[in-house]
Amino acid sequence: MYIDYKMLNLPIQIVKKILLISALCLCSAFAWAADQAKVTSVRVSSNPEFTRIVLDLDNPVNHSLFTLSGPERVVLDVKAAKLLKLPSKEELKKSKSLLSLRSATRNKSDLRMVLDLNHRVRPKSFILQPKGKQGHRLVIDLYDARMSQSKKIVKTIPKPKKLRDVVVAIDAGHGGKDPGALGHKGLREKDVTLSIAKKLAAHVNDQKGMRAVLIRESDYFIPLRKRMVKARNHKADMFISIHADAFSNKKASGSSVYALSLNGATSEAASWLADRENSADLIGGVTLDDKDDLLASVLLDLSQTATIQSSLEVGDAILGQLGRIKKLHKAKVQQAGFLVLKSPDIPSVLVETAFITNPKEAKNLSSKQQQDKMARAIVRGVRRYFSKKAPPDTWLADAATKQAKGPSVALK
Repeated sequence: MYIDYKMLNLPIQIVKKILLISALCLCSAFAWAADQAKVTSVRVSSNPEFTRIVLDLDNPVNHSLFTLSGPERVVLDVKAAKLLKLPSKEELKKSKSLLSLRSATRNKSDLRMVLDLNHRVRPKSFILQPKGKQGHRLVIDLYDARMSQSKKIVKTIPKPKKLRDVVVAIDAGHGGKDPGALGHKGLREKDVTLSIAKKLAAHVNDQKGMRAVLIRESDYFIPLRKRMVKARNHKADMFISIHADAFSNKKASGSSVYALSLNGATSEAASWLADRENSADLIGGVTLDDKDDLLASVLLDLSQTATIQSSLEVGDAILGQLGRIKKLHKAKVQQAGFLVLKSPDIPSVLVETAFITNPKEAKNLSSKQQQDKMARAIVRGVRRYFSKKAPPDTWLADAATKQAKGPSVALK
């Protein structure tokens, strides 16, 4: 529209101000239009968990989101934005939550979108930066609030604990081409250890919450390192190697229990660190294959230190029970570098049941009754240890927790 300011008979200063203000307003309008981001398309998709609405943009935007009830709807405000095209009815049908989508301009330059819904939702929104051929995107996810409440209720119901048995790996020393020590009247260590190991396994299996695994089940040879590997494959919580001692002096007698020495642990750690890419994960949940040398060394050292301490406690419990039925050769747990004890995360002990070279003890070692007494003593020591140190996901740990509330579980 043309206006002749001379006809208005206004002072020239006022006319100039009017022209300046008009120019500023026009520039501002052009600036709004230039700064507005364009919503080039609105896409709708749905899955069993939520409905997703994606706004494709040519520039980044600021936005806010809120919900209204009566009827249920979600309101999206986008600063300095313009919607070029609403989604089609076919696009909206992809959502079970969305009834319709409306839009309007707010504050001359902002975009308001109203999502009409058929039920209450829990909305979430986030911005995706350009990636490949895709530009800026504003994503709104509509979660069914009714399903969210149901899930929360389910989560509050405690699930019954799924408890497992502790696994005790029992290794009968020697075997096959390796007879071990030869005792009085030709008694062979490999035969004695297998017989005691089988009796020990039977008593372990007779205990509630305990399960035995025999490393050697008959007269055959197993390399020492493979014995340790077999225990690990069975995810053993304890490893017990059964042996019979020997000495040139036939008067030597009594039982001994060994745990791994620190020197033995150090030499084994070097082997584990060198071959950690091909080794299994540590049973305690630690893996070495993705760690740098320093961290792997520290983790392995911590694991071995804790395992040796546990092994000493196991050995002390077993030694205490053996001392109740027979003479002890050593009153304290000894430490040595036996290869079968070198697992860095399984408490491991070697039990020298008696001296096979002592005529009296050899007679006891060949007696089924005496073998059974030793096996019972060992399992009592194992049970005593697990009553305090059972893994938390086991029946024995759960029973120990409940012990104060009721009678203790009797040992069979």
